[in-house]
Amino acid sequence: MDSRSSSAPELPERLWPCPRAPRAQGQHLLSSLAPAHTLARVIRPCYGPHGRQKLLVTARGDTVLTGYATAILGALELEHPAARLLRDAALGHAEHTGDGTAFVLLLAEALLAQAERLLLAGLPRAQLREAYARATAETLALLPSLVIRSLGPLEDPFWVLYSVMNTHTLFQTEYLTTLVAHACGAAQELDGSFHPERVGVCTLPGGHLEDSCLLPGLAMAGEPCGQVTMVLRGARVALFACTFGLANPNAPATARLSSPADLAKFRKGSEQLIDKQVAQLASADVNVAVVWGEVEVKTLLQADKHGIMVIHVGSRRQLVYLSEVLGTPLMPSLTPPLEPGRCQRVYTQELGEGLAVVFEWECRDTPALTLVLRGPTTEGLRGAEQAAYHGIDAYRQLCQDPRLLPGAGATEMALATILSEKGTRLEGPDGPVFQAFAQALRSLPATLADNAGLTVSNVMAEMNAAHQAGDFLAGVGDEGIINVAQEEVWDTLIAKAQGLQAVADVAIQLATVDEIVVAKESSTRQPDSNPNPTKAKERPSPLGKKVP
Repeated sequence: MDSRSSSAPELPERLWPCPRAPRAQGQHLLSSLAPAHTLARVIRPCYGPHGRQKLLVTARGDTVLTGYATAILGALELEHPAARLLRDAALGHAEHTGDGTAFVLLLAEALLAQAERLLLAGLPRAQLREAYARATAETLALLPSLVIRSLGPLEDPFWVLYSVMNTHTLFQTEYLTTLVAHACGAAQELDGSFHPERVGVCTLPGGHLEDSCLLPGLAMAGEPCGQVTMVLRGARVALFACTFGLANPNAPATARLSSPADLAKFRKGSEQLIDKQVAQLASADVNVAVVWGEVEVKTLLQADKHGIMVIHVGSRRQLVYLSEVLGTPLMPSLTPPLEPGRCQRVYTQELGEGLAVVFEWECRDTPALTLVLRGPTTEGLRGAEQAAYHGIDAYRQLCQDPRLLPGAGATEMALATILSEKGTRLEGPDGPVFQAFAQALRSLPATLADNAGLTVSNVMAEMNAAHQAGDFLAGVGDEGIINVAQEEVWDTLIAKAQGLQAVADVAIQLATVDEIVVAKESSTRQPDSNPNPTKAKERPSPLGKKVP
């Protein structure tokens, strides 16, 4: 029901059991509300398929064009503890489900805003916490009843993946979705299970997205450093997250050399140590070394003598993924692993202007496939890569639970309608709290309409009328209200349920925080016995900061 109707007056006037607390007017009862508003203002324009981009300047000075909420939140340097808690909750949900960062943050901010109104109306924090928990349980219990479709084992998941990926790429989403659906289907096990690590994503600059392809095996951006550029049979791979050279070359030690003979002896000892380390790799039958770090020339020459192919990669993420696929650990020093990774062959392949290193197995035993993405710009490739990973995560969710919910804000509006109607019939604090929960849910389709350039009041009025009439498939489209079943815009049940639970947990925690206490270094100091004020000013404090 419309919260403006006479049967459901707006909050907080409906809190008749709780008199307004004295001196509540004009006070900010929730200390976490201001940072939540600030984060929401940053993320809200990026929400949905019509979300805008942010020109993000990272702490290292890199400029990134992105509308990806996870990347934006990860780059922000936050000082407020409540803001950090909100960010951790949103990023933690995205890590487990692959998406939903903006959903968690925006809904948590809306719930905190409603909690502020309830507290101003006089509702005790303890009752607010309990009522919010009951509203969350009711919302999660309602979700399965809104399921309108379940994807069959042989059914094409294209439109489900498209609904997820369409919010993360700016062009040719249909072509990219087709590639991801094909890759996931090819990597799925015969028993229906799916392991997302079996589908890799490699980005190579140059060309167009139509030049992207699916390769058997694992491909990654990298290049051989030495004379050995391929291993065509029986590759045994070691992974090194360190310098390919002497162990700990930056150790704070000073060689005391008093004569040319000492210098010659020192150089000879270093060369012998390098030769010994590389010989250990060769004796362990390692013939491929993948390095995330500096490759020293002398060590590379020794690797060439022993027939070891040395590959340099610029991303630790690639090395970690290769470790998962090959089942071999990352080594912190130049020592052979107990069990090297095995594959049939390792070679380089030119794809347009890019060069990829391919790890290939026999066709019947291939543990991974790679989606090689091409594009003319770094920003476009980054968006396509993010969309591909979200599509892979959505496919994993479908294999766990194939039930689908209406997308485009229809599920949130349906839940808001049901909770609002139930709130009008409940006595005590549950009634207004259920309506507050419903009002927070309505903020999400309103944001979708705003980002699409629509008149929010008109869209929300039409959606409210449709849902009041029992049409729970009414959602927000490009030009107004759409039927999400006809347009095939879906959300996965498992991701929506986990997102709502994460939102409720962080909102309840922050709504019941009385105050935020930050322990800082005391300003009271003992008298300094050092008579030199310059040296005293340069002495570091126990916290690693300079003493003012």
